[in-house]
Amino acid sequence: MGEATKPSLLVQATKLKRDVPNLSATEQILLQEKEMMEHLSDKKTLMSVRELAKGIAYTEPLFTGWRPPLHIRKMSSKHMDLIRKQCHIIVNGEDIPPPINTFEDMKFPRPILDTLKEKGISQPTPIQAQGLPVVLSGRDMIGIAFTGSGKTLAFVLPMIMIALQEETMMPIAPGEGPVALILCPSRELATQTHEVVQQFVAPLVDAGYPQVRSLLCIGGVDMRSQLEVVKRGVHIVVATPGRLKDLLAKKKMSLDACRYLTLDEADRLVDLGFEDDIRQVFDHFKSQRQTLLFSATMPANIQIFATSALVKPVTVNVGRAGAASLDVIQEAEYVKQEAKTVYLLECLQKNSPPVLIFCENKADVDGVHEYLLLKGVEAVAIHGGKDQEDREYAISSFKAGEKDVLVATDVASKGLDFPDIQHVINYDMPAEIENYVHRIGRTGRCGKTGVATTFINKNQSETTLLDMKHLLQEAKQRIPPVLEELNDPMEDAETIANAGGVKGCAYCGGLGHRIGDCPKLENQKSVAISNSRRDYFGSGGYRGEM
Repeated sequence: MGEATKPSLLVQATKLKRDVPNLSATEQILLQEKEMMEHLSDKKTLMSVRELAKGIAYTEPLFTGWRPPLHIRKMSSKHMDLIRKQCHIIVNGEDIPPPINTFEDMKFPRPILDTLKEKGISQPTPIQAQGLPVVLSGRDMIGIAFTGSGKTLAFVLPMIMIALQEETMMPIAPGEGPVALILCPSRELATQTHEVVQQFVAPLVDAGYPQVRSLLCIGGVDMRSQLEVVKRGVHIVVATPGRLKDLLAKKKMSLDACRYLTLDEADRLVDLGFEDDIRQVFDHFKSQRQTLLFSATMPANIQIFATSALVKPVTVNVGRAGAASLDVIQEAEYVKQEAKTVYLLECLQKNSPPVLIFCENKADVDGVHEYLLLKGVEAVAIHGGKDQEDREYAISSFKAGEKDVLVATDVASKGLDFPDIQHVINYDMPAEIENYVHRIGRTGRCGKTGVATTFINKNQSETTLLDMKHLLQEAKQRIPPVLEELNDPMEDAETIANAGGVKGCAYCGGLGHRIGDCPKLENQKSVAISNSRRDYFGSGGYRGEM
């Protein structure tokens, strides 16, 4: 681990004042705004206040002691590139560890290998084949892969190994820990991730390995039960930002010993809605940590945030970031706003249950849920305004097959694993194409084929519809006439025909426009400037749904 000290903030400020020429008040404001935009990729989002204030920058990755077997280490770079090409893996970074095609060669303990076999997982998926060696090597990583590709195991298994190593070397005492932290944007995703951790920890304990204690730290649950686990000493914490921030602020938990951090669905976690919570959590780290960011979509601005704060990060991209899984048949249908509810019943006849219906807001979820119940459909609903008990019942009964339909907001679109979903219906087309990709990724998982039906009408912005049009083109899906009629003035016929796929906006990853007229960039500019001013004069504002 290396640390390099930069000039203090005071020295930098003095130098800036000296270097600024005599400008009018208006010119100074414009210059300040320009500088704000240029420094949007500053490290503040993923660094603690202490590190920023002291100008601390870590220069070398953490050392874990893990090494691949000799025959893997001797593999030629040409052979590595061939494996990556066959698995559609794109990698960027320095000294990238080799891809490994078997869990045995990754040196996992026998109980973990047996548990993988019991689950029907015989060999690593592409994100696991390249991602697991990167994480086990101690490298910071940005993992981008379509939903249902096995991202969760790519960070859960190394964290269990890390916890075992720490417990063997220096057992966790009561009140100590965690060693590893996983942050999730929703309670449901945190619960699901914690269940995966427990599934692999239990067989290790049965086989005589040291006990690895994990904690699910989410809102809507009595804090006292969570504190009991902390008092005994905890190795792995899976949390949502809000509850974790409360425990840290009340000094009920410490991150002094935490060396490993995963941000699951990182694009959602590092967006403006969660930024304050994330920054406050980072303030509790006392030393360098290995940081992993995983998601199905990773907009360019989030990638800039990540690469600027991570230490020699390795980016592992399986397929194109933001692309929808090719195992999903995407159908876009023009439905007038007033006819959507009635047409929904007809749409439910397309496939056998289970079916997942997405709405943009809580009121629509409640309305659709009530309508389906009146029509005799076995349905449950979930959104951020419901009690934790209701949310848990909805998820568990739907997963168990007791209910045929789940109506939800985007709280259910990120990361939740419903293995047998036949059909996803977008009752409302989401405003952002990344959310569309996450939603339809709930079906067509693990090699199965699914159907995604999306209701579109004139209520959606033309930009969003253009994004969808190009996403359908890229996936070689049928394009309805209403989308076919839309023309992108920046579109180049030769670019569309390019075998590499449609090239879209370099800023947000959207496929229907270029960076020159990116609506997200314009919105980010105004929000970033207002937020920067709000930081000086007091903050309040939006909190993401949790």
